[in-house]
Formats: sequence, structure tokens, C-alpha cells
Amino acid sequence: MSLHDDAVLVLKGYEGQEELRQTYLDHLAAHPDGMWKACGDGHITASALVIDPSRGQVLLTLHKKLRMWLQMGGHCEPGDATVAAAALREATEESGITGLTLLPGGPVRLDRHPIPAPCHWHFDIQYAALAPAGTVEAISDESLDLRWFAYAEVADVADESVVRLLEATRARL
Repeated sequence: MSLHDDAVLVLKGYEGQEELRQTYLDHLAAHPDGMWKACGDGHITASALVIDPSRGQVLLTLHKKLRMWLQMGGHCEPGDATVAAAALREATEESGITGLTLLPGGPVRLDRHPIPAPCHWHFDIQYAALAPAGTVEAISDESLDLRWFAYAEVADVADESVVRLLEATRARL
């Protein structure tokens, strides 16, 4: 199965955000290349909020280009077998944490946001990744900083999309 086909199946199985979910499906139907950064009308991205429920904290990255505190995530790559695998790969690469596991139940949220030219949109499929006990993070070269935040601190440092992702993740836990 192709990554494109996997994304369609994931989205068809996703419950909630019906209008936005349909926008994603319509985009993929119109763009066979809609999984890849080269698709100028926008492309699917995969992200994961790294969370440690035992400590009541999430790990955010200070994105190098955007200079915003965000969840880990990014572009799908040809070697990714599934969208979930892409999200887990991105979370592992950007956090430096081995042994992350995705929260069961598939994506937690969808978030479509504009990005600078030459592309127009990121169609982000958002997961949550559970950090193992005793986790030690390591900053990647895609990040200016990496920091654990208490749930209550997230709204003070991150934008509404991250706050909504945290709320949806906590509801799923």
C-alpha cells in the first residue's frame, strides 16, 4: 500500500472534524502527489505531541525557522510506510528520544495551516507520542531549543493549534 493510500484510509477512519477531514480527502483525491513537499497546492505532514502523563508534561521544540514552540513533526518521506510511522519518525528525530510509542486510536487531531511560498498549505495529521519513563531528550539541528512544559504552561508559550492538540490528547488519555 502506498503512503497516499494509507493517508486516505487513516482519514476515512478518523472521527471528528468532519469538514476539515473532507478537505484533506478532497486534496488527496485531486493531488496524487499530495503527500510530498513538492506539491505546490499543499501537502500532508505528520506530527506528534510528545507527552509524559506521569509528570503532566509535554515536550515542545522551538522551531528553527518559525521561532515558535511546536510539537514535533514534519514532511513525509518516501521511506515512511504509514502516516503514523512518519509521525513517530519525526518525533523520534526531533526529540532524540528512543522508545516513543504512539497513543493508540490513530490521529488525535487534524490541523491545516498556511505556510510560506512556494507551497500554500500543510495538512497536518497529528498524533500523540508517549515518552518512556526516565526519558532523556536531545535537541536536533532543526530546533533552537527543546523543553518540557507543564500542561498549564502550554497556552503561555504555544499557539492555539498546540493547545488544541494538548486538550485532545488529554481527553484521549
